[in-house]
Amino acid sequence: MKRIKKVLLATGIVFIAIQFVQPEKSTNSLVLSTDILKTIPVPEKVQIILKNACYDCHSNNTIYPWYAYIQPVGWLLSSHISEAKEKLNFSEFGDLSVRRQISKLDGIANSIKDDIMPLTSYKLMHKNARLGTNEKEQLIKWAQQSRDNLSLKN
Repeated sequence: MKRIKKVLLATGIVFIAIQFVQPEKSTNSLVLSTDILKTIPVPEKVQIILKNACYDCHSNNTIYPWYAYIQPVGWLLSSHISEAKEKLNFSEFGDLSVRRQISKLDGIANSIKDDIMPLTSYKLMHKNARLGTNEKEQLIKWAQQSRDNLSLKN
């Protein structure tokens, strides 16, 4: 019994200690001039969908839930967000070449069509990210039209 107590005590101490090692948070509330909402036309309904289902991971304007401050969950979330922003960061969309923007818009449409995005793990905790058929169709239509418009300009 003494050994179990020691293991539990050591585990508790480690758990408390790791709470002091917080990952960097991406919580800028400014909308940059390079943000997709400022770079290409985005209808208001699509803006709402993007903000509810995409922006937490794919922008510099993440709204962190309470459990993001409890380690090791916070580290896992931070890793997911960093990875997501490497693939697509709506806040920096305007910095991409037109060719890359076209590719990203194509990727958005395909990810929604194939039900890859939003991630299932994200949808479990965020009801607003559970897209209905109508919302998916709006996003896909917008992404494809925006892609086509950029292609014509290019």
